[in-house]
Amino acid sequence: MEVSRRKFIETGAKATLIGSAAIGATLPKLSLAKSANVVGSDTIRVGLIGAGGRGTGAAVQAIKNKGGVNVELVAIGDVFENRMNTSLEGISKEAGNEKVNVPEGNRFTGFDCYKKVLDTNCNMVILTTPPGFRPLHFEAAINAGKHVFMEKPVAVDAPGVRRVLAAGEIAAQKGLVVQVGLQRRHEEAYRETIAALRDGIIGDLICSRVYWNNPGVWVNARQPGQTELEYQMKNWYYFNWMCGDHIVEQHIHNTDVINWLLNDYPKSANGMGGRQVRVHKDSGQIFDHHSVEYTYANGHKMFSQCRHMPDCWSEVAEFVHGSNGWADVSGGKIYDKNGKKVFHSKGSRGGHQQEHHNMFKDIADGKVPNETEHGAKSTMVSIMGRLATYTGVEIDWEKAINSQIALADFDKLTSFDDVAPVQPKEDGTYPIPVPGTGKKDIIDF
Repeated sequence: MEVSRRKFIETGAKATLIGSAAIGATLPKLSLAKSANVVGSDTIRVGLIGAGGRGTGAAVQAIKNKGGVNVELVAIGDVFENRMNTSLEGISKEAGNEKVNVPEGNRFTGFDCYKKVLDTNCNMVILTTPPGFRPLHFEAAINAGKHVFMEKPVAVDAPGVRRVLAAGEIAAQKGLVVQVGLQRRHEEAYRETIAALRDGIIGDLICSRVYWNNPGVWVNARQPGQTELEYQMKNWYYFNWMCGDHIVEQHIHNTDVINWLLNDYPKSANGMGGRQVRVHKDSGQIFDHHSVEYTYANGHKMFSQCRHMPDCWSEVAEFVHGSNGWADVSGGKIYDKNGKKVFHSKGSRGGHQQEHHNMFKDIADGKVPNETEHGAKSTMVSIMGRLATYTGVEIDWEKAINSQIALADFDKLTSFDDVAPVQPKEDGTYPIPVPGTGKKDIIDF
């Protein structure tokens, strides 16, 4: 769909959906002319939902886009007030005070802050809360007629993936922009390398290797007086109902590259994983290592590794092997079967900023990108890998994506006094999956 920048802004300001129950229903395509109203500015007004480091960075990158669109921040929400205030200070410092127009009445805290941001005059929202909240917030944003930039992954379980896919279909019908933060797809070096591989520079693509191996991430110590839910929210990375495990939260970047290259998603996965260094009370639920073999319909094998362990071999990269050579995709280098370099991309990097350049350039050119499908399906690939390592059994795509098991009911969370979806055991540690046991119930992790 193509539409002028003014109509883009008007569509975001006016487009509505008759109730969230209509998500997934077949609706007639909305006329932009009928859904538009007159606005007095070509500025895109952004609301930020989730004011952590990634949210702060994404807001700055949106404001500093070089796509030819003026952007300003007009609303912000986060469950933690101090994080919201810190984010506002950081955005103002990096992007300039003149681009931050957030009055006191447009600063919101609490679990319902997303609703309040959506009720402001913003016409685009940035969704950067922990990913477990993404389906709820994305659906609400599309219901409210807002254009969306949302970070990956877009869910932590199959019901969430399906909810996102359904909302994405409604977004397309309403002419709403949806962009997902899988920024490698926007880096010229990746694009050029992927194009060369698709053109057959190394022949048939037989298998691939992808890695996200590094020392790990932060831990926030438990504080006196914290409720269990507040503690888990402060340490969301370690709880699957919010994070999905690091195979979902981080490693999605690497597996998505191969999905993109093959223009397909694996039909099955088997793997192994566990916890060697994450054995303490602050280790939450997630594994510290995963190794998965994915199989695509054409027989291509993707061998996937992600590990969070200090003082071990680290690598964050993607490699592809073909009948006539191999490629360091992340490095933008391709070699023939004798080891001679036959391609080296000089394309740009910096995907986090480039994805915003591209999105707003599309908007300026009258285009309405919608990245929901590959964002949701690549998320499901990562979830399928987690299910494989947690259970120790081969996981089928169709069975996995149709699972009815949800890790949490995000719609019902209202305050830090609510019961956390996962509870610690008597010794203060949390339930963790053991491969080979409880193969059905283990998916609840």
